[in-house]
Amino acid sequence: MSRHVVGVAAQLQPGEHTIVTVEGREIGVFNIDGTYYAVRNRCPHQAGPLCEGLQTGAVTSPGPGMYEFDPRPSILRCPWHQWEFDITTGRSWCDPERLRARAYPVEVTAGSELTGPPGKVPGPYTAETFPVSVEEDYLVVDLSGHVDG
Repeated sequence: MSRHVVGVAAQLQPGEHTIVTVEGREIGVFNIDGTYYAVRNRCPHQAGPLCEGLQTGAVTSPGPGMYEFDPRPSILRCPWHQWEFDITTGRSWCDPERLRARAYPVEVTAGSELTGPPGKVPGPYTAETFPVSVEEDYLVVDLSGHVDG
């Protein structure tokens, strides 16, 4: 199974992130303006703890002497050597065509969709069952997928 529940969506507010371990991999899950992103907590430079670094906005330049600042915290800076990566794609901010951190798709799935259908225990005996309702949405990371940027 490549899909993994990693948290409750309501507990990760915009601007926050958390680091979870899935199948032995540390993954940072970020909420940027209500959209969720997941990035491997491993800088491709020297395997530093990428998701523990500073999260900042992006500065772009349409030409010499001009710049634009996007304040959304979509850039992640590795705490070891300050290499920067786009949280939404995993691509390096300086060399996006050649260098990237692994990014994974994240979806918000209703808890009711994650539970199996109610039923009885097979065999000659039956177990008493009770209806269950799930009232929160959960964050699900798909390790088999990748984010194209």
